[in-house]
Amino acid sequence: MVISTDKSSDFSQTALLRCGSKLVDLDNPLIMGILNFTPDSFYDGGSSFTVDEAVKKAGKMMDEGATFIDIGAVSTRPGSKTPACDEEINRLLPVLKAIIHLFPEAVVSVDTYRAEVARIALHEGAHMINDISGGQADAGMLQLMAHSEAAYVMMHMQGTPETMQKNPHYENIVEEIAHFFTAQLRHLKLSGKKNIVLDPGFGFGKNLNHNYTLLNHLHYFRAMFDFPLLAGISRKSMIYKPLEVTPAEALNGTTVANTIALLQGANILRVHDVKPAIEAVKLVKLMRQNI
Repeated sequence: MVISTDKSSDFSQTALLRCGSKLVDLDNPLIMGILNFTPDSFYDGGSSFTVDEAVKKAGKMMDEGATFIDIGAVSTRPGSKTPACDEEINRLLPVLKAIIHLFPEAVVSVDTYRAEVARIALHEGAHMINDISGGQADAGMLQLMAHSEAAYVMMHMQGTPETMQKNPHYENIVEEIAHFFTAQLRHLKLSGKKNIVLDPGFGFGKNLNHNYTLLNHLHYFRAMFDFPLLAGISRKSMIYKPLEVTPAEALNGTTVANTIALLQGANILRVHDVKPAIEAVKLVKLMRQNI
């Protein structure tokens, strides 16, 4: 829930999140709706996806209870190739401008690992940058975000989208991701930045066992870093492969995994399907009220 646009309000790391001019209450978990504007996403998007269709989809997600809309103009599915920066910007801007104009109540996130794209998006009014590389892909990203009032989602990824699922390996995945966050956060903490969200990066350089180890240890990252956690599990292969279904058939499995993430301390669920995620949040909240 967005509770304020007052930039003078103070906030703690775990309860309230500064997103540019907006202050977001994370006392209860919130939902980030995925809006992929790409021709080659693993589930949504498509070569014929228009701005009008993006607006319609964003409106549906907001009506169903999403707080964040996360716009992606580059596919980061396993094996995907990176388009030119200009191509990403040209895809992104019409959708970003339309969403900001038509849904002023939305907290608008841009899914990019390029500092130049992030800079343009922030200039256009984006409230959050969702960086799948956690500052590794572009040396300018952490410097940009250190001096921005926009929130920053720092995700862990081993490798690149093109290579990340080619035999990912860890000695201890939880400890190694914790070390990664510690190192990357050091750069931002020196600037005093607090509005940071951590994402362990389900499916980004992880095999099936890695993903479920992370899901079972989300609470560890919450306790160690005292920053909000984002879980992006929606319709991923960690769900549909063991169930022997397609991504289109993976909604039930997604809801189960999202519920586990909530029980493990996730503050934000990044999803394709907002209504089922909202229902999971409501039921988990009800359970906790009666413990």
